Amino acid sequence: MRTETYNVKGMHCASCSSVIEKTLKKVDGVASVEVNYGTEKAKVSFDETKTEVELFSKRVEPLGYALEVSSVKDMMVRVDDGRVDHTGHMKSKKEKQNEIARLRSKVLSAIPLAVISIFIMGWDILAEYSKVPAMAYTVKEFFHHLLPIMATYALFVVGTPYLLGLYRFLRYGKANMDTLIGIGTVTAFLYSFAVSAFEDALKPFINVDYTYYDVTIVVITFIALGKYLEAKSKLKTGDAIEKLLNLQAKTALVVRDGKEQEIAIHEVVHGDLIVIKPGARIPVDGVITESSSFIDESIISGESMPVEKNVGDTVVAGTMNTTKSFIFKATKIGAETVLAHIIKMVEDAQGSRAPIQALADKISAVFVPVVLVLAFLDLGAWLFFGIPSLGFSAALSYGLTSFVGILVIACPCALGLATPTAIIVGVGKGAKEGILIKDAATLEKLHKVTTIVLDKTGTLTKGKPELTGFHNVSTLPDGKVISLLATLESKSEHPIAHAILEYAKMKGERNLVLSDFEILKGKGVKGFIEDTLYFAGSVALMKDLGLSYDVQTIESETLKGKTPILLASKNSVIAMVLVSDPVKSEAKVAVEQLHKQGISVIMLTGDHKNTAVSIAREVGITEVIAEVLPEDKLQKIKELQKEGKIVAMVGDGVNDAPALAQADVSIAMGTGVDVAIEAAGITLLYGDISKLVKAVRLSKFTMRGIKQNLFWAFFYNVVGIPLAGGALFPLWGLLLSPVFAGLAMAFSSVSVVGNSLRLKTKKA
Repeated sequence: MRTETYNVKGMHCASCSSVIEKTLKKVDGVASVEVNYGTEKAKVSFDETKTEVELFSKRVEPLGYALEVSSVKDMMVRVDDGRVDHTGHMKSKKEKQNEIARLRSKVLSAIPLAVISIFIMGWDILAEYSKVPAMAYTVKEFFHHLLPIMATYALFVVGTPYLLGLYRFLRYGKANMDTLIGIGTVTAFLYSFAVSAFEDALKPFINVDYTYYDVTIVVITFIALGKYLEAKSKLKTGDAIEKLLNLQAKTALVVRDGKEQEIAIHEVVHGDLIVIKPGARIPVDGVITESSSFIDESIISGESMPVEKNVGDTVVAGTMNTTKSFIFKATKIGAETVLAHIIKMVEDAQGSRAPIQALADKISAVFVPVVLVLAFLDLGAWLFFGIPSLGFSAALSYGLTSFVGILVIACPCALGLATPTAIIVGVGKGAKEGILIKDAATLEKLHKVTTIVLDKTGTLTKGKPELTGFHNVSTLPDGKVISLLATLESKSEHPIAHAILEYAKMKGERNLVLSDFEILKGKGVKGFIEDTLYFAGSVALMKDLGLSYDVQTIESETLKGKTPILLASKNSVIAMVLVSDPVKSEAKVAVEQLHKQGISVIMLTGDHKNTAVSIAREVGITEVIAEVLPEDKLQKIKELQKEGKIVAMVGDGVNDAPALAQADVSIAMGTGVDVAIEAAGITLLYGDISKLVKAVRLSKFTMRGIKQNLFWAFFYNVVGIPLAGGALFPLWGLLLSPVFAGLAMAFSSVSVVGNSLRLKTKKA
């Protein structure tokens, strides 16, 4: 089974998505179809042996839509007019900008017509109530002949999509929102045209003093204006992708035919040798072949300090070289790079559906046919009940007004936009904060979580040993002692040795001359420095040497999860350093904030109980489960779920895979680059536990925004349709003009998108 995502052209409303879905699902070999109106994308799963990609677009083209496949080249990045372009994304953006420009020109041409129409309409209404004098005969005749011309332009030029919607409905039986607008405005226009053309013949039967040209003009203008504002607003929801794209380098300095030459990034091929100078961004993923340097990988790993990279180490696109020049071989380009992978994940998440959207989708799918039936029933009711009491002329006039009003106001666009626009903004905002969300369902589940289970190493702690204690028990200066210890450890590959060397570097101490170095397996190291034999290692090594040491301090520190390393000469212990995996500075505050949100926090770790309890106490966690195997972690998650708790598991994305898979929401600390990104529903890219709190907040206010959107979308339709149908007429003689129906329809879509954009201003 193959799954492809297509860009969809020609979508105007939420009902378009259901029309496309129903059409594609009928294609033999298609297993599932998801069309998202917010992102204008279609995700299709199909059997390649039964159908082919080209057939999908052919099926929907007669209905006014087109599907475009995104190729690997669309993920390439190129330079265009001095800016970086992701060709697939920017192509889509430019098309949308062109569409917005077309809508803008139509709106600008229609607004003066609408203003004139509203002026005439307002004058007539005010004159009827003797608020202004009646229109002079010559003026009335002028407008009488001007309005049909303006209405013809509005309907046949500005309203072309709605005429096509009506045509496709008559030709193929597929109805969408354009169909409703088309039927409504064409009905108003044809009725008015008939009255204008056959005024004398129709005078005995109906009131020929009033036409609906103004309705056709103003409704189409308001709807076009609404579509223009909606399109502009929707364009803003994709800002997050563009900001990620700006991390990409514009060009690459490659070695070809023995010479360095600068080429556009989309021209880089596998195996190219690329020269990276200090301060330059790395253009593609690869492996260092010559020299070494320190790379700032903060955009991927969140490590604030530059990481040393030597020959054989991998480098990632978008990261920054900070020190020396080096050469690397390109191994991943275009869509294969980690950065492109992150961008695609954000795009996929923005296009996915949240479970809460199911209700809106079901309603949108049946909405248009139901509205058509309601509109005709309402017209019939006006004629049936209205003729005896109001007369044929008035009943027909009111019936047509209600008919057009229902068709215009009953727009499912707001319903279709309610969820996807909020998801697009929420996922995009998360990406900017370093929170990668795999799909909308995960974002929705997170706001319901009651219990968060945290792994210790790499989640609450830094996952990298650091020197956290130094005790000099000799008469030597501290600087000298640190130099001796660092010199001994400089030849060791043990992680503890790296911690000691980092500490010495931070203190500005230099290594001394070391000779006759030897590793004492499992105990430590020894070597000559300045003609003196020194030892560095564990308590066991000190015992072997017969040297005394501070037993009480060592036992106390060991209980806290710290590892003692002792430096000694043949005669005595010189110093003791303590190495541990320190707690992340933000961990305590993060746990406190989770507790404030009513979420219980549990530590689940395979480490020694003393170490786990000590760290849990430090960060404010009261429930600790230690010394457990991966399968035991899985069992604990199951137990919590049986108790009715909704559980989120936070781990490194690899060792915790079984527990992450079982949890309701799986969250990986993104220090493992692409491995971590694939491992869980949410990835905290910077390995920063405080992002967990932000992710929970993000989920809560995104879901709040969706619920607000759905409420207003339902409210507009539930209240608007009866009003347009004449529900208030029997009581107060009030009837909603199709003009106001058009305004309400436009406002509903714009207000829903505006409410989603408001989420951008929320602090996660």
